[in-house]
Amino acid sequence: MNEHLRTALGLAASGVPVLPLRRGKVPFGNCRTCAGNTCGGRPNMKTAGPCRCPGICHAWAAATTAPAVIVSSPWVAAWRQAVCVGYHPGGAGLTVVDLDDADAIAWARTALPATRTVPTTRGQHWIYRGTMVSRNAVRPGVDIKSSMAYARYLGPGTGAMTALPDAVRALAAKEPSPARPAPHAGAVPAGAGECRHRTPAYLDRGIAMAEQRIAEARSAIHATVYRTFLAVLSTHGRCGCLTDTHVARLFAAAQAKGESPRHCTDAWANALTALGM
Repeated sequence: MNEHLRTALGLAASGVPVLPLRRGKVPFGNCRTCAGNTCGGRPNMKTAGPCRCPGICHAWAAATTAPAVIVSSPWVAAWRQAVCVGYHPGGAGLTVVDLDDADAIAWARTALPATRTVPTTRGQHWIYRGTMVSRNAVRPGVDIKSSMAYARYLGPGTGAMTALPDAVRALAAKEPSPARPAPHAGAVPAGAGECRHRTPAYLDRGIAMAEQRIAEARSAIHATVYRTFLAVLSTHGRCGCLTDTHVARLFAAAQAKGESPRHCTDAWANALTALGM
């Protein structure tokens, strides 16, 4: 039996919803039926579980504890390609504080109560009992993964798991760290240039074309998402007509192809920087 599949079945038996992660440590892209969220947009749901199709779709929402699903043909094929096992912390009643570097770890040791700790490639995962909203970049090098998010399984870790403290919940209520700016229409200077959007249809058509370009990508997903974000911003970003709703549509299209929210945030920020915006 594949090592990742064996690990996944063990986690599922303990009540932890699992999913395979492909190269880049991201979920597999949606099946054709679900591409572009045409099946209803599972990521907008507030409970985990696979959508009604044979594919491993909608990232965290595909995570499951059902052995019959985990060993089904599409999943077994994915486990053969998987580079690691992912899980949905919120579905297991957990919150992961993802500390990306030594500075973040040093901060956590003074600001947060000790709990179960799992080493990562560059830092640590601190795992608490309890769930909350997920949010990236709550401070430099710190992400929170719980509801509607996934994390890599990197082993059982060490130390006793403690209850989710108010100090972690409070982080999600703060403004994102400027080190990883959250994407929103306000990041694009309103009125900075002449408006080319003679009718609302001009902008809507541009967003739809960008969604289609991302949905049709078969390789180099990261590069495609970045180039698409760059194209949208260069055409629509300087006059202030681009709204949070438009940006959310682009992010949804990217995440339907397996991009993580953090990858989307970074690609958007990089595109803004490249254009001097």
